[in-house]
Amino acid sequence: MSTPLADDATDQRLHPWSWLFVLLAQLRQFLLPLVALVVFGGRGDSDSEEMWSNLAALVVIVVLVAVSILQYLTFHYQIGRDAISVRSGVISRNRREIPFARIHNVVVHQNPLHRLFGVAELRLESAGGNRPEAEMRVLRLDQALALEQLVRQRGQQTAAGGATDAHATPANAAVSTGAAIPTDEVLLQLGTADVVRIGLLSNRGWVVVLAAIGAAYQLFPRGAVDDAIEHGGRQAFGYASNLHPATWVWVLAALVMVAGFWVLLRVLSVMMALLRYHDFRLTEHERRLTVASGLLTRMRTSVARRRIQAWTLRETAVQRWFRRRHLRIDIAAGVSTDGERRDLRELAPLATPDACDALVQHLLPQLQWPPAQWRAVPQRGWWRLCLWGLVVVPLLAVGAVWEVGPWGALVLAWLPWSAFHAYRTMARMGYHLDARYVAVRGGWWQRWWRFAELDKLQALRLGRSPLDRWLGTASVWLDTAGASGSIALCLRYLPEAEARAVFERLNGALAVRGLR
Repeated sequence: MSTPLADDATDQRLHPWSWLFVLLAQLRQFLLPLVALVVFGGRGDSDSEEMWSNLAALVVIVVLVAVSILQYLTFHYQIGRDAISVRSGVISRNRREIPFARIHNVVVHQNPLHRLFGVAELRLESAGGNRPEAEMRVLRLDQALALEQLVRQRGQQTAAGGATDAHATPANAAVSTGAAIPTDEVLLQLGTADVVRIGLLSNRGWVVVLAAIGAAYQLFPRGAVDDAIEHGGRQAFGYASNLHPATWVWVLAALVMVAGFWVLLRVLSVMMALLRYHDFRLTEHERRLTVASGLLTRMRTSVARRRIQAWTLRETAVQRWFRRRHLRIDIAAGVSTDGERRDLRELAPLATPDACDALVQHLLPQLQWPPAQWRAVPQRGWWRLCLWGLVVVPLLAVGAVWEVGPWGALVLAWLPWSAFHAYRTMARMGYHLDARYVAVRGGWWQRWWRFAELDKLQALRLGRSPLDRWLGTASVWLDTAGASGSIALCLRYLPEAEARAVFERLNGALAVRGLR
């Protein structure tokens, strides 16, 4: 059912240059077909075939320009008392009512071209959708920020049960006149040194290396990359062999190459961290969190605190040595199907443990974090965590011995490490449960903590595998809206009686609580 709008709500248009950004987005989608049409279509035997291929490409571009201009002319939006109304479409006309209370995430996106023109792209998202409820491409930057502020205020007022008139708030005046937006309370800010530290303590450089390898295999003919690597390797090895170096020279050269590759990965990681987290700022205003970051492309995302469903803290071994952690949240909002980072997920890309705990305590003052005591998981059955290694590694060792001889048996050296890792991981497993929230922890080499308020739980499941039935254990799986990531909210490998008692306790708590 549509939310009624204010009677005096007036139509508003996008920025006059909006059609240009729509055109660029469409050209990006049709870039490869157009290039293929011009390149391969121009290889005909006659000049007429080349002319017709160029003419076809020109017609496609003219059509895209016309469609972009029509989309700009037919896109209108109205700011009502309780909702935003969006009308769009060239042939098929669409009208979409977006209540302020249903908007879970607001994204203000600026790439370098946006910043050059002083504009921004605004996206309004709700829970459960794979696409934004509305994409306003593009608005003036001050209009986009003012509309973001309006969504904050209206969503908060509607949640509190007291919406006000649409044209009686400062935020709405800011949308119309471009007035300044109130400053927010800064909860976390990262300087350049902090961002460089993120790059040094992460492995983001591998993303660039793997992407470059994949692009090389896509752009060059099949087998050309393999032949180039093989030919270059043979030339380098032949040149080095003619020098007749000593063994220590070979070892030193190998170490230099490894060190050089490691330095290259660190440099690429720092570059990626600067592009993504430059001028990272986490702010709060009227119980709504906003994160702004980015060097070339600026991304500003915001979410109401009540939309946060679950929390995750993680730290790698290297980060632990430098006393740093990563704080991530799950929110009830859709995830993009094209892999684009749209929603607010990271509250602290890298911060000290004390800063992360203080941030959690500030946003969840009703909880005691970290817990005073964790309930450990019994060590019985620790070997189940390395069961795959006990089966796969001997098979790999047999194949290695068959191929390279006795040296292949070195693969079996993985078994002691796998067993030690499994034992330490099981020893660190634990959970905490009280009247307000449930938390689990795990990992040893890479540690993590995950927790959620009981009011945010949506479903419970008691699971037992055949191995659980043999060992007399069970696991309690918990589900929240918007759950994502590789870490599940699950109390694993508890004794069966304890798992059933926890399940009944949580089930009773959910039965008397309202879902928030």
